Amino acid sequence: MIFDGLMAGSLSVPAQLAARWGRFGSSLTELIMELGKVWDNPAAGRRVQYQLEQMLLDADDLAAPRRLARTLGIRVDARNPTAIELPEGIDRVHAYLMMDGQIEAVLQFGVLGAVTRDHWIELIRDTVPAERLADSTARLAGRSAVPQGAGADTSNTLAAEALSSTAERRSDPDSHFGKLAQLAAEARELVRSNAEPAQPPAAPRRARATDRNDRTAFWNSYFATEDPWNYGSFYEQEKYERQLEILPAGPIGRALELACAEGHFTRQLASRVSHLTATDISAIAIERARARCSDQPNIEFGVLDFAADTLPGEMDLIFCSEVLYYLDDLAELRRITKKLAEALAPGGSFISAHAFVLRDNVERTGFDWNTFGAQAISETLAATAGLVLEQSIQTELYRIDRFRRLSPDDLAAEPVIDHVPIRAPIEIGVARNIIWGGARALRRDVARNERRQRIPVLMYHSVSDHGPAALDRFRLTPAAFASQMAWLRANGFHAINSEQLEGCIANRQPFVGRPVLITFDDGFQNFADHAWPTLRANDLTAEVFLVTDLVGESARWDAHSGPPTQLLGAGTVRRLAAEGAFFGSHMATHRAIDGLSSSDLAAELLRSRMFIERWTGRPTMSFTAPFSVTDRRLGRLARECGYRIGFGGRHGPADLDCDPIDLPRIEIRGDRSLDHFVAIVEAVLKER
Repeated sequence: MIFDGLMAGSLSVPAQLAARWGRFGSSLTELIMELGKVWDNPAAGRRVQYQLEQMLLDADDLAAPRRLARTLGIRVDARNPTAIELPEGIDRVHAYLMMDGQIEAVLQFGVLGAVTRDHWIELIRDTVPAERLADSTARLAGRSAVPQGAGADTSNTLAAEALSSTAERRSDPDSHFGKLAQLAAEARELVRSNAEPAQPPAAPRRARATDRNDRTAFWNSYFATEDPWNYGSFYEQEKYERQLEILPAGPIGRALELACAEGHFTRQLASRVSHLTATDISAIAIERARARCSDQPNIEFGVLDFAADTLPGEMDLIFCSEVLYYLDDLAELRRITKKLAEALAPGGSFISAHAFVLRDNVERTGFDWNTFGAQAISETLAATAGLVLEQSIQTELYRIDRFRRLSPDDLAAEPVIDHVPIRAPIEIGVARNIIWGGARALRRDVARNERRQRIPVLMYHSVSDHGPAALDRFRLTPAAFASQMAWLRANGFHAINSEQLEGCIANRQPFVGRPVLITFDDGFQNFADHAWPTLRANDLTAEVFLVTDLVGESARWDAHSGPPTQLLGAGTVRRLAAEGAFFGSHMATHRAIDGLSSSDLAAELLRSRMFIERWTGRPTMSFTAPFSVTDRRLGRLARECGYRIGFGGRHGPADLDCDPIDLPRIEIRGDRSLDHFVAIVEAVLKER
């Protein structure tokens, strides 16, 4: 409206308005500033000013420099750029890069101080194709042309000049990069004085041996850390109780426990038998088990590889829990079950406790392990000569079977099958390997068979059952979010972070399998309360973009819609980062960036990044723009402030041709169904 009024009032065509700025510019700028005051929103006034000046300069040929209120419009000789000083109030440059009298490229960037020759060289190198510069590099560098060999690439001359002056350009305090360095120093001091650093990361567990052919080394690597399976958890203890429930009636004389590990179940089993031989392939585990059970004289400990060593015979009971998965294949399993049957006395019992695995049956709940599981183990035992199933306790996740070695005159009876629920809570370390209800695709299969050019980057905000109706679009219920994550897991998706996405784009490397990048804007506390437990339970992660000046406070930018939602605190950010969540910047104040001065925008980018790095102990390379609002200054300023990945306002999947500093995302709305979510993601899958 202002633009149209200017044309009518000044009797000018668009191309003439910037040149006539001197006639009306100061009055118009004053009017816009007053409007910002009336709106109680000075940033909105700046936004109008920037947009108006953008329209004026887009229509101008810049035959002469145009100095507006906040923007300088100029032509620059791409072969021989010269430094420019900024007039007062200017913090944006709109430039035509000229070659051979023609506009080669249009540049617009935020600027904090003088634009030096070196700065221009870098801008030109980033904008003008190398082949266009190759024949003029010597002149651009201020040198005489030097004859080159046939086919020589001269475009690197410009690169050499730019790189050689990097340190020098930042040392000029009045230049753009000098001002940026001052802002960085101020941000660094602010962060140092106001934020506790992240705790040093815990010492990593020793890497497990991967050579399954060396069984002893493989298992010793597991026991390098004590209690590798959290035996004391409610889930494991409930399983122990059910294993004891299935013991045969009557006295049990000689018992053999295979793979006793550190003796947690051994202690409980020992009181139910006269003599127990507890064995494990790992001497480390046996020493811990012996110490744990030192007060029980009826236990004899020994190192035993049950797959290779001779088993003691005439056993009344053999116990084998959670270990047969690790055999090489079903042929070895058949050989071992025959060996186990022969080690039993006639009438003796063999008890097997193992989990259901998707490889046995992909259509039912199971663990996503690359091995056979309880179904295959039970079927193999049932097919072993001399063994008969007497009783089975089955849950959705595992089964415990008791087989008996038949005596010559025994007759097999129908087994007793008990289906029981799992009542114990399932810890994350277990839950993340489970796919409930079965899988439509397994990660390892799609990783082997699928390569794609694009992936879904999902944008979430809030996960909660409650909140203002005006914000329903931005809020999913925990149940709806859980359904979406379960669908991703069951369909073979794995989560990546933005740095991995940027790496694939930079290297033109197709995406392997079915990656998804899950992002959360704003950093609400309900991410920690509801979203993060669900993500971990589905073996997924997410990247959360924080409004760093407001961490630990509330989302005051939503106050007009209802009570503001609580934001994550710094301590929670530290904890989540240690657990595997990733964090990026959603700026410092959640103000729309197109209403910020270039100096304020750079300051927010810098201090936000530095605060997050202080809290997480990891480099911060990604940002999202509040309200998905961007302008032409953002990408370049963000790179200069240390970012490599950015998400703006574009909608759609990210692909290998995207600019990493301006990536699109797919908004996941709270007022849409699971079917809608599935359709969105499947549409991306189909476009490989």
